[in-house]
Amino acid sequence: MAPFTPLFIDGQQLPSSDGSTFEIRNPFSMVVVGNSASATSEDCQNAIISAGKAFKTWEHSSLDERCDIFLRAAELLKLDRYKDRILKDVIEETAAAPVFAKWGTFASGLLHDIATLINELDGVCFPSRRVKGGTVAIERRAMGVILAIAPWNAPVQLTLRAILVPILCGNTVVFRSSENSPRSQAIIFELLQEAGLPAGVFNFISTSRETAPQLTAEMIAHPLVRKINFTGSDRAGRAIAIEAAKHLKPCVLELGGKAPVVVLDDANIDEAAKAIVHAAFLHSGQICMSTERVIIQRGVFDNLRDQICKLARSLKAGNPETEPSVKLGCLFSESSAENVISIIQEAKEAGASVLVGDIARDGAVVQPHVVTDVKPGMKLWDRESFGPVLVLIAADSIDEAVDLANASDYSLTAALWTSDLYLAKSISSRIRSGYVNINGNTIGAETVHGLRGLGGSSGYGRFSVDEFTDQRVVITHPLGASYPLLD
Repeated sequence: MAPFTPLFIDGQQLPSSDGSTFEIRNPFSMVVVGNSASATSEDCQNAIISAGKAFKTWEHSSLDERCDIFLRAAELLKLDRYKDRILKDVIEETAAAPVFAKWGTFASGLLHDIATLINELDGVCFPSRRVKGGTVAIERRAMGVILAIAPWNAPVQLTLRAILVPILCGNTVVFRSSENSPRSQAIIFELLQEAGLPAGVFNFISTSRETAPQLTAEMIAHPLVRKINFTGSDRAGRAIAIEAAKHLKPCVLELGGKAPVVVLDDANIDEAAKAIVHAAFLHSGQICMSTERVIIQRGVFDNLRDQICKLARSLKAGNPETEPSVKLGCLFSESSAENVISIIQEAKEAGASVLVGDIARDGAVVQPHVVTDVKPGMKLWDRESFGPVLVLIAADSIDEAVDLANASDYSLTAALWTSDLYLAKSISSRIRSGYVNINGNTIGAETVHGLRGLGGSSGYGRFSVDEFTDQRVVITHPLGASYPLLD
């Protein structure tokens, strides 16, 4: 019998209130690998109410208590029983290759890093300039109930990121899982519960694909929900931002990416080729930080192109469970694979050249593709592919390379390759991206500083103490003040 994932509301494991469920299928085999409770409107409301009730006490919990829970969870996550379960569940639900799925087993470092943010929950006190003899205290205070939503593609890490900073800041959370990976994401609830997190501080719900839009809108509208954080596609992010705007509620949105890499004539081509191919095809390109566009100075274009194509041809997508040599899994759905193939075909018909790849799919499996002669205005240049597709383009000058890197509505991560670090410092500041990696790949961010889109299709805000606390001002007035109206 396939495993069942319940709802977790007020510390209790529950079925949905009407008993409804939905299936989770492995995207490669299409075999049912799990069933999940499908939350109703009543369940969602109960989760928010539970979080609201828990907030009244959790807001006043000590900083040491919060930090200790995180550190206990970090140690638990190092145990084989958690590591083995993460690896098994992530592979079964998402068909991720082990080389990527095992990253979730290293998430204890994320808990340690975020626990250090406890030092930022401070305030300031100074003499008032307006009230003679008065003092002003600016305090950081928790906001209330946070609605958090994270996707399937890195279910352990992204679930932790969605909830940890809000909880550390004294907020409580209602988390909505992806319909593709509820079992993998529910591990985090059980982890924090075992570490001692009080009931109601973290509530976990899962919804079917069909009911998710309506229930998400209802939860956003609930008066107890103070803020929303969402990680996922820019299409879904726009819909969430629209709903939140109806109620003037702020959001943190970490959305899509179309990461550019600029390679200058003096770059280390061997190292650049390896970094580019790794970041383009890891997890079959299903990472918001995946390299999608490589802008190469013409002097090294042919050399780098040939090395990239050679490395790309060495990779194969398929079923890593039955073919140990396979390092790339399938895409998360056949419709996603069809979309990837269609945008490559569309680019080819518009004049692009396919250097690697067969412009075909086998179910949800798409082999690595390398494409050149792609231009702004083509969908393959303009839109996130979220698949194993890499675009190469030549530039005649540094200025042209920078302009091409910035010719995008995405702004999450980028990379720059050059042997001249002085030049790198100058150019990196001209690339409009939340992160620029010099002589490195586009995947990865500093935990406590987080990814940050600069607007547009990459979203805005970040997972930081500033985003999940309110600064409140308290002015203490001296006795015996003068009131002119009564003098």
